[in-house]
Amino acid sequence: MLTGKSIKRVLITGISGSGGSYLAEYIVSKQPHVEVHGISRWHSTASNENLAAIHDKVIIHECDLNDFSSVLSTLKTVQPDVIFHIASHANVKASFITPLAVLNNNIMGTANLFEAVRLTEISPIIQLCSTSEVYGQVDPTEVPISEENQLRPSSPYAVSKVAQDLLGWTYFRSYHMKIIRTRMFAYLNPRRTDLFATSFARQVARIEQGLQDELLHGNLNSVRTLIDVRDAMEAYWVAILHCRPGAAYNIGGQTSMSVGEFLELLIKESKVPIKARVDPNLLRPSDVTLQVPKLEKFAAETGWAPKYSVEESMKYLLTFWRNRVLEEKKILEVTAYQP
Repeated sequence: MLTGKSIKRVLITGISGSGGSYLAEYIVSKQPHVEVHGISRWHSTASNENLAAIHDKVIIHECDLNDFSSVLSTLKTVQPDVIFHIASHANVKASFITPLAVLNNNIMGTANLFEAVRLTEISPIIQLCSTSEVYGQVDPTEVPISEENQLRPSSPYAVSKVAQDLLGWTYFRSYHMKIIRTRMFAYLNPRRTDLFATSFARQVARIEQGLQDELLHGNLNSVRTLIDVRDAMEAYWVAILHCRPGAAYNIGGQTSMSVGEFLELLIKESKVPIKARVDPNLLRPSDVTLQVPKLEKFAAETGWAPKYSVEESMKYLLTFWRNRVLEEKKILEVTAYQP
């Protein structure tokens, strides 16, 4: 098993995305001896913004997981000790609109990565970023949800993540690849605008600046266990040091609440009154309404626990979007007054 000091190079798939960029920031800050590599596609526009603070401290490789030759070439070049496989099309609602694109990208991209590792004959630890969505709609008697719970995906995105998860198991069993499957529950991530909490924070900030009249939302009754993205990314690092290849681990926070309760917390922090209403377009054809994990397995094997409270995470989220919306407003004002 690797130790923190024995890890020289890591490769992050999806490094320019909302989660991958936070993971890169964590490693650059907390593990300065580690060389951080990442892959990004030519048509990705997220890297400039999400990696702005560390752009000179990471090495980006032009690579598309759906292009096997570029994956193989990148692995031969980097020779990573650890691979964090985070890249995915991850918008649940959008997966109902473009299901085949999501299935093809997430499943075949993962298969290409595993095959390239196998054929290159390198032996990295691979952290496979799965999700609580693989459990689908559980019965209340199954809560808290353990890693042994039946997988009943409720969206095309969730189906793709189940396939990734099972590919990880298959390549561990068949080829002895050191794949650790982590199933992350809901996290608070300022950089990912399709998440309910981020959407709410952005809308509150826009209403405060007079750029929007009312807050639109979908189903408020879903119950989630929330974790800060900064805690989540630290947990991924801890996983590759302490978790067993072949095993699956739930990762999540310590506070559960409904989506509506989280919205109420945000509204209490608002500087102006907030009017809210349901938008039918934000309702999913099939929703997952109860995601409360059993976390003892990960805690027992790693000794890890999250640091940030939901209140701290919520304020971090709101501050991020207040600053962002203020910048957007200044740009709009300058544009409006141009002769």
